[in-house]
Amino acid sequence: MKKFVGEFVGTSTLATVVVGSGVMAQKLTNDVGVQLLINAAATGAGLWLLIALFAPISGAHFNPVVTGISLFRKELSVSSAVQFILAQITGAIFGTILANILFDRSAIDISSKSRDGGNLLLSEVLATAGLIFVIYQLSTIKKGRFVAQGVAAWIFAAYFFTSSTSFANPAISIGRIFSNTFAGIAPHSAFIFIPFQIVGAAIGYALFKDLNKKEKK
Repeated sequence: MKKFVGEFVGTSTLATVVVGSGVMAQKLTNDVGVQLLINAAATGAGLWLLIALFAPISGAHFNPVVTGISLFRKELSVSSAVQFILAQITGAIFGTILANILFDRSAIDISSKSRDGGNLLLSEVLATAGLIFVIYQLSTIKKGRFVAQGVAAWIFAAYFFTSSTSFANPAISIGRIFSNTFAGIAPHSAFIFIPFQIVGAAIGYALFKDLNKKEKK
């Protein structure tokens, strides 16, 4: 049970950080570049801390594609994976609603912010592929002690070098539907993003496996 609670709390906190920092950014400045910097910095810092805190409890997945790969690697049972994903999605929605309330907005405010275009979908493939590769490649280095830092650094950077601002997470994508703010995403855009995030995860993991397979003598 504590693993599922860990995934719920961790993902909900991450969603609160992402959405709340986006709202705060809008309040502090009208400069979109500065808004993005505030949002990216808060997200990166939050990820670093949350992964460090929850890795010993649940593995700190906070992301259905990470859980899906753990299932593929037979590190989780099907029932556990389903419960992890449910905890992540409900956590992301709860965290977004909490962020809305913290800033005196409607608890549920469905986003009208469309994020459409092939360039954004390609960005989600790249962002998610990179995320998965970073996680698993760093897990092979010094028993994974740099995973939290690596994930935080990748997501911070990907906010700026991808046109989608690097959602790279189906649960957080769904959660962000519920806030019509800087960090929000329209429902149709979110659900189009998700298949491309899954494809990206598969590519990232395949790259990790290929680069780490033992050479035949």
